[in-house]
Amino acid sequence: MGMMFLVLLCFWAEAVYMKYKDPGQPLNVRIKDLMRRMTVEEKIGQMTQIDRRVASPEIINKYFIGSLMSSGGSVPAPKASAETWINMVNEFQKGALSTRLGIPMIYGIDAVHGHNNVYSATIFPHNIGLGVTRDPKLVKKIGAATALEVRATGIPYAFAPCIAVCRDPRWGRCFESYSEDHEIVQAMTEIILGLQGDSPADYPSSFPFINGRTKVAACAKHFVGDGGTINGINENNTVIDWNSLLRIHMPAYLDSIRKGVATVMISFSSLNGKKMHANYDLITGYLKNKLKFKGFVISDSEGIDKITSPPHANYTYSVQASILAGIDMVIIPDKFIEFIDDLNLLVKKNVIPMSRIDDAVERILRVKFILGLFENSMADLSLVNQIGSKEHRELAQEAVRRSLVLLKNGKNHDEPMLPLPKKAPKILVAGSHAHNIGNQCGGWTIEWHGLSGDITIGTTILTAVKNAVDPLTEVIYRENPDRKFLKSNNFSYAIVVVGELPYSETVGDSMNLTIAEPEPYLPKMDALVAAWLPGTEGQGVSDVLFGDYGFTGKLARTWFRTVDQLPMNVGDRHYDPLFPFGYGLTTIPREGKATQ
Repeated sequence: MGMMFLVLLCFWAEAVYMKYKDPGQPLNVRIKDLMRRMTVEEKIGQMTQIDRRVASPEIINKYFIGSLMSSGGSVPAPKASAETWINMVNEFQKGALSTRLGIPMIYGIDAVHGHNNVYSATIFPHNIGLGVTRDPKLVKKIGAATALEVRATGIPYAFAPCIAVCRDPRWGRCFESYSEDHEIVQAMTEIILGLQGDSPADYPSSFPFINGRTKVAACAKHFVGDGGTINGINENNTVIDWNSLLRIHMPAYLDSIRKGVATVMISFSSLNGKKMHANYDLITGYLKNKLKFKGFVISDSEGIDKITSPPHANYTYSVQASILAGIDMVIIPDKFIEFIDDLNLLVKKNVIPMSRIDDAVERILRVKFILGLFENSMADLSLVNQIGSKEHRELAQEAVRRSLVLLKNGKNHDEPMLPLPKKAPKILVAGSHAHNIGNQCGGWTIEWHGLSGDITIGTTILTAVKNAVDPLTEVIYRENPDRKFLKSNNFSYAIVVVGELPYSETVGDSMNLTIAEPEPYLPKMDALVAAWLPGTEGQGVSDVLFGDYGFTGKLARTWFRTVDQLPMNVGDRHYDPLFPFGYGLTTIPREGKATQ
């Protein structure tokens, strides 16, 4: 009897030990051991990413869902705390861990200028401003700060950075691009090392790397040519020869892979008429085989639906074309049962070979193992104080002041207008963007398209001006003052802040590139500053307006005269801009103040 009991115990111990659950085993051994245990249904589940809005622990368990995401504005509750986020992610994770093999799910989110879906998070300047700084070390710090804030909410995966090379400012996503110049975009891929961490010296080159629980998996996007479409029309067609593609749009991907980026997202756009989501030659032939990318390839949201026109017209074909092209994980994000059923059928019919499914799952599991998700599946509260921390806001403030470009300083050859005196009897602050944190942050903030108004915690430019000036200086704010108001007040000077209203993606496409009336006219202004979309830390603007720091920013985009000139980029034969690429006036900080 006792002997039989011992034998049972031995069997039980044998059954419990699984190589894939042992962190002491080599990565490849763990992946192979897990994959040999998986059914087709479990593998297809790994390839499926759904939005939190349609998810539940039960659904994750039933369909073996491998990944969840928050699309822009998809939050557990308005103004949700870090704890609320963590509890939601952990509940979903329990659903994944309760499956037969207990494969943890990976949760992804658009954290494209800080953790921008989360209330009170630090919102950094959008990429269009960061490119101006030309400082890879600064964006690496921003990546590290963003990773901490994303992890603070229990999330290990950020859909960033956007390494588009925007060649036409009419594109609605141009503010997500660091520059029209691929060399600046390449330099800014340093943000990946901030998000993911620096790999050790003996780590294999060009292999995905994420350094522990304060770092996140990054995502280089959108492969490839997203910034080169005709007339800057979003998701449209990029017409370009192979050498120009390799020269302009591809280089930042080589840098990203060299730096160990974990994932690459495919572009909605087409390349010479071929939808990128169905482009085998570039996804499998070039990215995977030639560049030896070993992370996973992810679609854009409903990206496979848009292979057909109209979208979703022949979904089975969309699934077939995208998976055969080499996409590993698909952002559905809602109609996931149709995707799972279609992919199952295509595999059963041998339309999609098992080897292609195995390639996808191997890559997804590789990233999950490297992330440490099997050892640390559940998030804890240890990082909640990182959200909107003082250090991160100070870093964002530095990024703001270094991203500003001084385009004009004084009329004709008069004395320079800036820096402004802090001591003045009375000053006017005006304009639609002077006291509006939502307008200051732009798209991809709290909501997908952003939102005007008091949407999160931050310092408006008006508040920043009040903080900066002498206590005896009277600051008057009027969003849209009339002539009578101006004449009846004896203002020393006026700071007027205008700009576009928030948007993201296609709704931002513009063929005229004007802002709301009244249209500004350069000759009438004493000074002009391009502030881009600075984010929550408006104090960075007043830092340079009043001379605590000097203006240092240089345009990373060509400032055209009229839209008829577009596209017009630095190096073009016919180059006649209003302000050329690299332009930016400088000022000297006032005595006794910090320099940078």
